[in-house]
Amino acid sequence: MAGTELLVGPLLRRVVGDRATIWVETSAPTTVRVETSDAAGGTAATFSAFGHHYALVVVTGLTLGTSTSYRVFLDDRPVWPEPDSPYPPSVIRTRRADDADQPVRLLFGSCRETTQHSTTRRLPPDALDAYARRLVDLDPAGDGWPDLLLLLGDQVYADETSPVIRRFLRRRRRHRGLPPGAPDDQVVSFPEYTKLYLESWRDPEIRWLLSTVPSVMIFDDHEVIDDWNTSARWRAGMRQEAWWTERISSGLASYWVYQHLGNLDPDEIAADPVYRAVTAAEDATEVLREFGTRVDTEADLAHDQQRWAQVQYQWSYSLDLGRTRVIVLDNRCSRVLRPGARSMLPAGEWAWFTDRVRGRYDHLVVGSSLPWLMPPGIHHLESWNERLADSPRRPVAAVSEWLRQLVDLEHWAAFRRSFDDLGQVFARLGTGDRPPASISVLSGDVHHSYVAQAELPGDVRTPVHQLTCSPIHNQVPAPMRPLMRLGWWRGPAAAMRALARTAGLPAPSVRWRKLDGPYFGNAVSTLLHDGASAEVVLEGTTKDGELRAVARRRLTPPGPPD
Repeated sequence: MAGTELLVGPLLRRVVGDRATIWVETSAPTTVRVETSDAAGGTAATFSAFGHHYALVVVTGLTLGTSTSYRVFLDDRPVWPEPDSPYPPSVIRTRRADDADQPVRLLFGSCRETTQHSTTRRLPPDALDAYARRLVDLDPAGDGWPDLLLLLGDQVYADETSPVIRRFLRRRRRHRGLPPGAPDDQVVSFPEYTKLYLESWRDPEIRWLLSTVPSVMIFDDHEVIDDWNTSARWRAGMRQEAWWTERISSGLASYWVYQHLGNLDPDEIAADPVYRAVTAAEDATEVLREFGTRVDTEADLAHDQQRWAQVQYQWSYSLDLGRTRVIVLDNRCSRVLRPGARSMLPAGEWAWFTDRVRGRYDHLVVGSSLPWLMPPGIHHLESWNERLADSPRRPVAAVSEWLRQLVDLEHWAAFRRSFDDLGQVFARLGTGDRPPASISVLSGDVHHSYVAQAELPGDVRTPVHQLTCSPIHNQVPAPMRPLMRLGWWRGPAAAMRALARTAGLPAPSVRWRKLDGPYFGNAVSTLLHDGASAEVVLEGTTKDGELRAVARRRLTPPGPPD
């Protein structure tokens, strides 16, 4: 009789000091044990939900400043590394105790459809696959190994499924039926969501990469549905669909299991109320179903600071690597959508963010699935549209809302108050007593990549950049590319700014200019912090599936920070 199988994983998630977390999905309830070559280890029992089984193992006793291989056991039976694997052993790489002067290397990108999508869409080569193949030949104890992989949204596509998933859905629904009105080619239930992650994370190169490079993640719209939480009217319309409650509940519950749980550091895991509930339950199906429904409902209270503070589950998180602070923001689930008071984050979560940017560090990195700085022409269009969508004239508001949903006018510029507030936070940091050496906003979503620099008012001494890298494995339709380029041109941008003025909008408090791009191929980017210096390298895939640098930009001037 075959033993319990390792279905997905292991995924190496957080490495904090001498501890690390490793996530797995198994085929049956079991005890998961991780052992390293330097005698560190950890054990966890699986928790179960919807007939699936998961564990997050906290590995303790790691030696600082080393790279150590590890093995995974299910009920004392070795299951990882797999026999005859063509890949090097998976490792856990720890930083030195005195790591203040140790460089920090962040790998980032967004929007990855699986290789199975390429059978019908002829997508360019997968940039993360290409990066994994490069990493195979690198020594994890040497230079060039990333400290963290930051995935900035659309890790799976619930609404744009591959041929493999569509065949699975047809088979499943012949026996179970289709929820009333549900799209027949999109996932709806938690078990259907599990197939998305199985398809994506069992890709051999990706599986090995995620087993050996620490990773954190944040959702964007396609983990749920395109244009998720565009506006209050969008939410009201979706709630009229009979299948939507199961879709949003399953999307959020599966995101918590597969992605968010691993974002927590070892000290936060035991304190997380959802983790306590699912590990205490014999079957956590109802726990996660209720959680997914409740978290979506809480978004309706986001405009009410007092009530929101009582119920809020926060998807945003932060971490420190050496002298780099990383803060990753939820741009989707917790938006305030009330017309006239739109905000990317509710007041309580914004207060958490402004508190986290305080402190002593050399570099600040803000992870945002949606770019803060868009092409100026598109920025002004989105701000104009938001203002008209709030018009007291119903026909004007209705047409503006239709346009907002039609062409995805829902980035930071379409939440103008949040756009300005973020610029003010950066300006305060850059004029403080000890300003950071750099501030970088890492984003995805828009299926093209670029580097832009902000020009903030006042005596701001910190360079502030927008670093957008998208897609990892997808593509923007060819007819859209000229429009995206036009958005950066001075003439169209001026015309859109004039349009925004007709709605009474003041000029943005921030000015910005493009330094590199736009690049439309599949890509990953690396942000390197070394002392007071910061540099970004954008790499795209060639037809042969290799990576080549398409942009390299130093983000800080020579010399120490002020």
